[in-house]
Amino acid sequence: MKALFLTEVGKTEVREIEKPSPEAGEVLLEVNMVGFCGGDLNGFKGLFPLQEYPNILGHEVGAQIVELGVGVPDSVIIGSKVTLYPYQNCGTCVACRKGRPHACKTNKTMGVRRPGAMTRYVTAPWQDVFVSENLSYKELALVEPLTVGFHAASRGRVSSEDTVAVIGCGIVGLGAVASSVNRGAKVIAVDLDDSKLEIAKKIGVAHTINPSKEDLHEKLQEYTKSDGPDVIIEAVGSPVTYRNAVDEVAFLGRVVCIGYAKSEVAFNTSLFVQKEIEILGSRNCVGRTDFPEVIDYLEKGKFPVEDVVSKIITIDKGPETMDAWAKDAQGIIKIMLDLQ
Repeated sequence: MKALFLTEVGKTEVREIEKPSPEAGEVLLEVNMVGFCGGDLNGFKGLFPLQEYPNILGHEVGAQIVELGVGVPDSVIIGSKVTLYPYQNCGTCVACRKGRPHACKTNKTMGVRRPGAMTRYVTAPWQDVFVSENLSYKELALVEPLTVGFHAASRGRVSSEDTVAVIGCGIVGLGAVASSVNRGAKVIAVDLDDSKLEIAKKIGVAHTINPSKEDLHEKLQEYTKSDGPDVIIEAVGSPVTYRNAVDEVAFLGRVVCIGYAKSEVAFNTSLFVQKEIEILGSRNCVGRTDFPEVIDYLEKGKFPVEDVVSKIITIDKGPETMDAWAKDAQGIIKIMLDLQ
């Protein structure tokens, strides 16, 4: 069967691999849709330090259970439509011991540090699959990236009393927007791409800001009665937006960082103290809570799925699609690989 490999920096290719068989406690999944992640693009560009080469790409999955390994409980049913929790933790590091395996010191994400899902069949522990018969495979493939944004809102303790600014409206940022709106917060979406801001409006934001056309500070002050946002979720990962978040957040505010800057960031650290702000990292998601929450959200039809899926390709188009995406990512939110 075919698989899309990231073979080295700047190169992907389609290779033939053997169909796997489920071991004890595993299920065999027939993969129908897989999303391309921004991390895949960073790995392609050589900007993702955790990326291992060569590796099969893909961890945003819409699939069907087609075979059960020995010891899988009767509650797991062949034919179920599922998405997949793609992280593998060690179980012994401090994060794992404290019950937060998503922040495992040696976490192995599919497509990054172990083989991914851009192939027709993959195996997975039965505990890592989440069922939804009501979602399409396209929607199921959106669950994982949205959970990352939902987790960021959880880290920021977003509530209906908050004004939240989300900087960056890619799929993860839109997940943070969706979760914050769902929690009843007043949300301000910030992006340089008007098409992404239009999608944020459909999700329910109160305001949008395009800093290439209007002054970010002035608009945030206007929309927050000069207080600044209670929570700022940074979902870009650039020195400029990191500094924006610290500069613009309200006194006693929370800054949640999802993106990571590819170069060093210089802060005016006096603001940390003067405003008594909290700066919180947000990594991956909590499978047992974030996956069911996002599935429930999508099943209610609240998310503009068709607007965020920019392109659907076949596996043979994978290499040329990666080349084109690396050259020009403007307007791209989510590319999906159709393996049906």
